[in-house]
Amino acid sequence: MSNPVWSAATRRPLPIVLVRGFGGTDTVDERKMTYQGFNDGSVYPQKRGENYIYEGLILRFMKSDWRFQDATNVIGYYGSDLSAPPVIPAALEAFDPSFFQGKVIIDPAMALRLLQSKDDPCHSLWVFRYYDLRDREFAKYGEALARLIDFIRALAEIKHGTKPKVNIIAHSMGGLIVREAIQRTYPKRGITAADEAINKVVTLGTPHKGIAFQVLRDLRWLGIESADELEHFNPESQANPNNDAGYQNFGKCFPLDRLLTIVGTNYKAYNNVAASALNRMFSVAGEFGMNYNRSDGLVKQDFAQIPGAPRTFVHKPHGGFDSLVSARESFEVATRFFFGDIHVRLRQVQAQVKRGFDLFGKSEFFFGVSIKPRGVDFELFHQSRDAENCYGPFRTGDFSDRTLSFPWADANQLIWEGYLNSAASTTQTDLVMRMEFYVSERDLFGVGFSDNIVFAKQYYVRAILQPTLQLYLYTGEEFADGDDSLKSATLMRRVADGWEFDIGGTGFVGTYRLELDRVPE
Repeated sequence: MSNPVWSAATRRPLPIVLVRGFGGTDTVDERKMTYQGFNDGSVYPQKRGENYIYEGLILRFMKSDWRFQDATNVIGYYGSDLSAPPVIPAALEAFDPSFFQGKVIIDPAMALRLLQSKDDPCHSLWVFRYYDLRDREFAKYGEALARLIDFIRALAEIKHGTKPKVNIIAHSMGGLIVREAIQRTYPKRGITAADEAINKVVTLGTPHKGIAFQVLRDLRWLGIESADELEHFNPESQANPNNDAGYQNFGKCFPLDRLLTIVGTNYKAYNNVAASALNRMFSVAGEFGMNYNRSDGLVKQDFAQIPGAPRTFVHKPHGGFDSLVSARESFEVATRFFFGDIHVRLRQVQAQVKRGFDLFGKSEFFFGVSIKPRGVDFELFHQSRDAENCYGPFRTGDFSDRTLSFPWADANQLIWEGYLNSAASTTQTDLVMRMEFYVSERDLFGVGFSDNIVFAKQYYVRAILQPTLQLYLYTGEEFADGDDSLKSATLMRRVADGWEFDIGGTGFVGTYRLELDRVPE
């Protein structure tokens, strides 16, 4: 790894498509929702300033520096095919005529307004209202999504001569619809989605591996209209290597490093009591039965991931107030993934527990980290006792074990990988992250996640970008003093793969490594 001169980079804006999840037996209520819940925000009384009120994804994007324009009303979704209008304005003749007929209709008047406006299509924001189609079939959903993307790109090409790809944020079943388009719709066209249409995808609590409990799927004998949808929640179908739309085949159709799975961990705040209870009853590998409920209330933490793709944990429920679809964390993580220019990985090199070990029971240890960047009071990654998502259990005090029921993110003890935006830094010359390390001990014969806290401590990592990249470790907030703070900081050790640093106290010592790389445009 070289040590170049690092400077803030500005990313090109790209259109954003929002896709909301659903999995019920009818869509009457959902069709009444203008923005499918993406405009729902939250108030955080414990926060201050800008972080006190979060307006939801729609308003946050529109009020951000990217100045996204909401173009939702351009598209109409219908239950039956509609013919093209008898007269189409001459200005629209550059568009494919098929955009103005069928079940997914481009409104000619809205298309004309967009052509005549000074707004950049690359700054546009779209809500994919697939519920309105009423054809409860994934093939139709995938075709409609691809058609919407076609129009967005055609609009940009006509106005500016370039056809941008789009970024997508998809919640729950919405992520499965995006996969349908990537794994089936585009291949049927002879097109690779990553080459022609889609830049990056963020999924929020998407059941990539299905739903652990299969009660809904077993109701297909009722003849409900959503039988095709429910089959996509079937873990057996998703895991079938012969299923071209299964999660195991996603990497064959789309680069895994361009998919980020945001995993919810707060099942207690999910308002569907039945789903939370079923998740506890239908445990999956590594959960130790009903002692744990590693889920967001509906989707198991493990099932919300695709092996090999980046993942991050936020302590939010699947839906409802302040959930994955309406929380500030989702916005902060997604925008850094889309627009960030620095890729960060945190790995464990070695670690050892120095105290604990129950004399009468049987001890096991759990290890977790939470990460927050400077400037926002929201974490990009969260592991804790309440989240039930710490690495472990470790049966001895040596944390080199790689055969864990809640395993490392990869074979080289990857803890977290995420994305930072140097252009959004308060100084644009340095970056600061707070890392909170946590180690707990549990008596294996007891019930519960943790009986004893062995170690809990916060550290601050400051990356000085110029003249050459240097990383410093702080135990307090002295970094706010600027260059004078370097006197109280520890310069991290430069190694072949990154920068290493030591942490520790009376009960725990460890060595960890940070790896930073520039993200290409």
